[in-house]
Amino acid sequence: MTMRQSDAEWRGDLKSGSGTMRLGSGAFEGAYSFPSRFENGQGTNPEELIAAAHAGCFSMALSAALSQAGHPPTRVHTTAKVHLEKAGAGFAIGRIELDCEAEIPGIDDAAFQEQAAGAKANCPVSKALTGTQISLTARLL
Repeated sequence: MTMRQSDAEWRGDLKSGSGTMRLGSGAFEGAYSFPSRFENGQGTNPEELIAAAHAGCFSMALSAALSQAGHPPTRVHTTAKVHLEKAGAGFAIGRIELDCEAEIPGIDDAAFQEQAAGAKANCPVSKALTGTQISLTARLL
């Protein structure tokens, strides 16, 4: 199958240093720092990139599952909130909240909820993050 890569470089110490993260495709390059990760400073952070990856993966997985079940969606929109939390002497991603809205002709809410739960459990990013509590709120529009 495929292999994807990205890279990051950090210069300096933790609090006053800074870095850059780049996607291997060149589609994104962003600066990050202690303030952008642990405060509300300018720039990006690893958790924001994980959130984007999880939202994108879940949306695709749900669309695929719905299509296979005979209900191709008109639209699937997902927001992922990644929570970086204090854990012992360090930090951990303690939980991720997926919030999905979907427009799907001809499906009832029970069938939609079943497909959404399956996508949450089976999208590759969810599988990669199995040590993290992942919740889902799914709304059929």
